[in-house]
Amino acid sequence: MIHRWMIELAALLVAQGLDLLGEPPLSLHPVVWYGKLIRGLEKRAPGQPGAQLCYGVLMLVLAAPFALVPAWIVQRLAKRVRHRGAVGIVLYGLLIGAGLKPFFALRMLVDAGAEVRQALERDDIIAAREALRSLVSRDRSRLDAELAGAAAIESLAENLSDSVVAPLFYYACFGLPGAALYRLVNTFDSMIGYRGTYEYLGKAAARLDDLLNLVPSRLTASLIVLCAPLFGGDRRQAWRIWRRDARNTASPNAGHPMAAAAGALGVRLEKVGHYVLGEKQKELTPLHIQRAERMVWLVGGGGLLLALLWRQVCMRNR
Repeated sequence: MIHRWMIELAALLVAQGLDLLGEPPLSLHPVVWYGKLIRGLEKRAPGQPGAQLCYGVLMLVLAAPFALVPAWIVQRLAKRVRHRGAVGIVLYGLLIGAGLKPFFALRMLVDAGAEVRQALERDDIIAAREALRSLVSRDRSRLDAELAGAAAIESLAENLSDSVVAPLFYYACFGLPGAALYRLVNTFDSMIGYRGTYEYLGKAAARLDDLLNLVPSRLTASLIVLCAPLFGGDRRQAWRIWRRDARNTASPNAGHPMAAAAGALGVRLEKVGHYVLGEKQKELTPLHIQRAERMVWLVGGGGLLLALLWRQVCMRNR
């Protein structure tokens, strides 16, 4: 008898194995396709705030099928073959695993943090600032070594929620279409959900992204607290700083994993002029970034395990 957990385990193992190999080619990456679609729709945006707000909602509605339909087709194909013995498990795992992989990025996140750490270990602040390009969008030209390290840890914690835990959470709840739709909305938010020329155009995407990340951000913070001793952190301190500083950021979600990470690692994370998280117990060094990289692996692994367990509950009720 083939148990459901074996089928889902195969899919998640394939997804994680593909993640360890690296990202798909840009020409085959769904998130790249989403970005091109968003840019194409953005070019037709009106200039008036009210019209922009309405068009921003329309953009989401028009783009949603491009994420949902392919994911639904892959999921349907996988379901048709999953009961064909061992061959079915393999086929299901390959289809779902390959479909899920582009929606989360565990290894790429760790590698980005490691690049900043290695530059700081060489005392090369210029290279560290350059390496931060893949993690943060803020001005990096005046960051010293400690602020660059803080920016790396902040981004590792925040993206641990956005790029790993959240896609796995929505996959566990709604299958591939859930992960695809989450990644589409998150891409919308990262591209147009900002203040400035298109503030009203991106408002709907930004609010929807905030809503979708309410649970994953807090789940990520909880996993950081739980796993803290495993990456050299302090669980009690992580809990205390999380509860105290999570609301210090403008985002209703980003502060949760960042504050938990600051407390676990015993460091002060600061974006000058915007927020301060945690307490400075020691000078922030590359060792703290290395521990944050380990945190990403551990919490990402925890996210995969929770996805497997919750997927069983969801499948049993269908």
